[in-house]
Amino acid sequence: MDHGLGQIEPGDSMKIGVAFPFSHRTPVEFIAHTCRYLEDAGFDSLWVPEHVLFFSEYQSKYPYSDNSRIPGEPDGLLDPFTALTFAASHTQRLRLGTGICLVPQRQPVYTAKMVADVDYLSGGRFDFGVGIGWLREEFEALGVPFSGRASRCAEYIEAMKALWTTEGVVSFSGETVQFEDCYFNPKPVQTPHPPIFFGGESEAALARVATLGDGWYGYNLDPENGRQHLLRLDEALARAGRERSDIRCYVGPGRLNRLAPGAVEAYAEAGFDQLILPLFAQSMDELERRAERLLSLCGRA
Repeated sequence: MDHGLGQIEPGDSMKIGVAFPFSHRTPVEFIAHTCRYLEDAGFDSLWVPEHVLFFSEYQSKYPYSDNSRIPGEPDGLLDPFTALTFAASHTQRLRLGTGICLVPQRQPVYTAKMVADVDYLSGGRFDFGVGIGWLREEFEALGVPFSGRASRCAEYIEAMKALWTTEGVVSFSGETVQFEDCYFNPKPVQTPHPPIFFGGESEAALARVATLGDGWYGYNLDPENGRQHLLRLDEALARAGRERSDIRCYVGPGRLNRLAPGAVEAYAEAGFDQLILPLFAQSMDELERRAERLLSLCGRA
């Protein structure tokens, strides 16, 4: 099954996804109801974040808030691959994404295995959103170097691609990853592998999209800022011998007050293929009320 990264045909509407942080505060049955509800309500995708640890005090600066703290002061999340496997068992069409997976702080062979297994169990519905991470304290607690994480991420991705796409025995030799004459199965359903969406808005992040990615997941951008970032992405793609039609571009507005009338059309005109909106609830009534508001803001009610 191809993961369908061709151009959107004229007349196709903007796809709408949601980002939902499942945690120890979201009951198991509620998570199942949420996944079924999102699919039935017509949302295109579900994205879940990753942090294995949070801290009451930290020096690292969260890049998307004014006070450099993570909004809501979270103290736990479900592992994204576990959550998405559960979501896959309760849905049939909803695409399932990591938003985002902290690739350089994870063992890459195990990460490749989890990506392939979720894609296999979901029938080819997995989107691999990745990033290099920002929370130094989390890396240090895991015994993983924070420095060098960008180059390590790139090599991890190359090693994963080898595992996903090589039939029979597979070997890889890099500076940080080495394995030889291994069997790796099952392979992902999507070919050549699930689409890889790099997060981040820096020049280095856009360069990773251009050289290694199948898409970009921009965050905390209004339509005009998003347009300017896409122009910078075009330059990075050109340097890599690629163009915009080779990838998909998704965006999370960060704040719902960016969804003024006409905002969805403005994001589409800027060049984005999917809008990923924040959603959180702890009861079905609250979920339905907030989801209906999102659909209304998007003109889909």
